[in-house]
Amino acid sequence: MPLKMEGLISMFKTYLKSIFTPVAVGVIVGLIISPFMDYNLLQKPPLAPPGILFPIIWSILYVLMGISYGILQSKSLVDSGINFVYYLQLIVNALWPIIFFVFKWRFFAFIWIIILALLIILMIKKFYSKNKLSGLLQIPYLLWTLFATYLNLSIFLLNG
Repeated sequence: MPLKMEGLISMFKTYLKSIFTPVAVGVIVGLIISPFMDYNLLQKPPLAPPGILFPIIWSILYVLMGISYGILQSKSLVDSGINFVYYLQLIVNALWPIIFFVFKWRFFAFIWIIILALLIILMIKKFYSKNKLSGLLQIPYLLWTLFATYLNLSIFLLNG
């Protein structure tokens, strides 16, 4: 019985750390960009959601990202290639809102988010090859990023 409890505690710690990392990155970036947030002042394209939805959606996506990575960690399926693409996409993800909102480099942000989408696709492939569920949990992240790409380009075009 104690061995089973140790395993559960270890798995809990793995998932906690896996979820905490992307959520913490999101919170830190949110704090950095909040004084520069101009989304509500921008001309937006059709289908643009209200600003209040972004932190909710990103929180869900960061939790899914953490669960997905946690699955791989808990099954000892993480390798250097997975770590590289996972942390690289997380860094690229964290820099996008800074580029878009703080520096207001909207076109550069558009190029940056395309790079992010490509990294997410690579991450999905790598995760899926190790564990199908882990890869599939990243699909909402990819879809949201593709939608954000549309928003980014549209805002650039509408706001000069």
